[in-house]
Amino acid sequence: MGFGKKKRQEREAVGLYLHIPFCRSKCDYCDFYSLAGREDRMDRYQKALLTHLKETAGMAGDFPVDTVYFGGGTPSYYGARRLRALLAEVKKRFQVEKDAEITAEANPDSVDLKGLRMLRRAGFNRLSLGMQSADPGELAAVHRPHTPEQTAQAVEAARRAGFDNLSLDLICGLPGQTEESWRATVEAALALEPEHLSCYGLKVEEGTPLAARAAAGETLPDDDTQAELYLWTVDRLARAGYEQYEISNFAKPGFASRHNLRYWLTRPYLGFGPGAHSDFGGRRYSFVRDLDAYIQGVLTGGNIIDSADQIPQRERGGEYLMLRLRTARGVEEWEYRGTYFMDFGPIEARLREFAAQGWAERTDEGRWRLTPKGFLVSNQLIGDLLERQEQASLRDLLPRARERYASGRGE
Repeated sequence: MGFGKKKRQEREAVGLYLHIPFCRSKCDYCDFYSLAGREDRMDRYQKALLTHLKETAGMAGDFPVDTVYFGGGTPSYYGARRLRALLAEVKKRFQVEKDAEITAEANPDSVDLKGLRMLRRAGFNRLSLGMQSADPGELAAVHRPHTPEQTAQAVEAARRAGFDNLSLDLICGLPGQTEESWRATVEAALALEPEHLSCYGLKVEEGTPLAARAAAGETLPDDDTQAELYLWTVDRLARAGYEQYEISNFAKPGFASRHNLRYWLTRPYLGFGPGAHSDFGGRRYSFVRDLDAYIQGVLTGGNIIDSADQIPQRERGGEYLMLRLRTARGVEEWEYRGTYFMDFGPIEARLREFAAQGWAERTDEGRWRLTPKGFLVSNQLIGDLLERQEQASLRDLLPRARERYASGRGE
């Protein structure tokens, strides 16, 4: 379970992600590693997480930590006391910065004022609530365990507990959703005055109950409908004072999620828990997607690594394009050239073509980014750019290979 170390003078702040895989019930669209009906394993899992944090801190504890994120699953269902104990261990073992962003995900049905106050006093300063919809029929259609009334109550409790950084998650494209009901959901979310909104388009993931329902013929809002609602949402949230900083994420000034930006800006992070990923010291890790195997491995010294890879520079360059172009920050020529030593010319030429179609734009600072219309087809656009990068890399490698061959013959 080792992680590479950098020299002290090269230290870069890292983020921590703690996966809490427990849920009251499993939503029909969810393909994250989460489990319902496994409350009997919570105490054992807590022991494993505390052990894993201690072990990893011995190898990475000298690095400053500027974000801590408790995701799931449903961390709030795991209980405020357990979350408080985990954060205390993190603060004890790692160099958590005073202004670190510390987030807990929560469902509206599994929070109350007492628990939220406990989290706030422990040091949590950001709460992400899974609102998803303001329509009770849409919530019931995907087996969400809460009501719209509980969302409003949870927001009120969060404010009373002292949270001044609140995010709401919404899903566009739910079964039975109409243009009118989506607009009503957005307006209901705005009325709750969150600092941050995540508006995700529904994806039918293979192996989920929703995928089985779709295969059986259930009709869902089509891509064209989702596209129209997405563009309306971008405009509506801009008028309400929310800046779009990533394809699906919007925030009032100063409230963009620092932890999520860490992924999109390719900055290092360490994950803990089954199915969690890490990107640290030039290597990428993931842990087994099996609760019992993770617990057993951590507590008995067994192997919990599912995959581990050293990432080549060219692949990092591809990640830069793929992830940065999800953000409003976008990409920049000399940032790309200077970091990855690759030619930006073919990329920029293609971006100019995208701009002619209204899919991309160049900012006054000289950065290239996708427009909201470009975000709608970002997978295709970014895939095209990655092909251009690969072709440029091969053209660059060919003369070098010829030089090596010629040099070899001359020896």
